[in-house]
Amino acid sequence: MALLSILTYPDERLKQVSEDVELVDDELRAFIIDLEETMRSGPGGVGIAAPQVGKFIRVAIVDVSAKPKIEQHGRLVLINPEITKWDGMKVGREGCMSVPDFTGNVIRAEQIKLNYLDEQGESQSLESSGYEARAIQHELDHLDGMLFLDRLVSRRNDLFKRKVYK
Repeated sequence: MALLSILTYPDERLKQVSEDVELVDDELRAFIIDLEETMRSGPGGVGIAAPQVGKFIRVAIVDVSAKPKIEQHGRLVLINPEITKWDGMKVGREGCMSVPDFTGNVIRAEQIKLNYLDEQGESQSLESSGYEARAIQHELDHLDGMLFLDRLVSRRNDLFKRKVYK
């Protein structure tokens, strides 16, 4: 297991579109372990995508289970994920490990349906809503070379300097 280096804005590689995973094997699973360890090493991290560590494959991890009283599916490893349906739009505040100094207001779907492969390469489908759906959409944006900065409601009024807690 190893902590991976996080690419941070304005690194141009964060705009790169990721390639589909062709083979789910032990090498990929070892990378997923390192990716998850990297996600959990930061404060409050609920998701991470492979492009954030410079690996441009369609893999993301989302786990909002530490947030109390929210609807969630536990730890999700999403390989080649695709949102097939979305409904309702809502503004919410987001932050990102790749944009460590800022948070911002972003419009996201409130409910989504998603198809993906799991760590064994098996096809899965799930429906998600609320905070978990927002986190999934955020991570999937990374796979398409987008940051929450690209989805701000207004750059003038909806980008905020992140508070530093001691």
